[in-house]
Amino acid sequence: MNRRQEKFIHVGNFVAKVEVDLVYSEDSWSPCLSLDDAKKLDEIRMALQKGDIKTAARSAQIFQLTPVTKAA
Repeated sequence: MNRRQEKFIHVGNFVAKVEVDLVYSEDSWSPCLSLDDAKKLDEIRMALQKGDIKTAARSAQIFQLTPVTKAA
């Protein structure tokens, strides 16, 4: 059985929202990611670390974080 889920990758002031499939089975490691989804997460993380937003955005929705200051 598979179930779609969103994973988030935080690098610097960027966050990538990635859709992955969780694979459920009878073994003790369940649920887990497929090899393709694990590679996709790694590729997106590496692209964000390099500052390559265009590449990361091919497989994920990218958000830029903005610090919020406390009002005095």
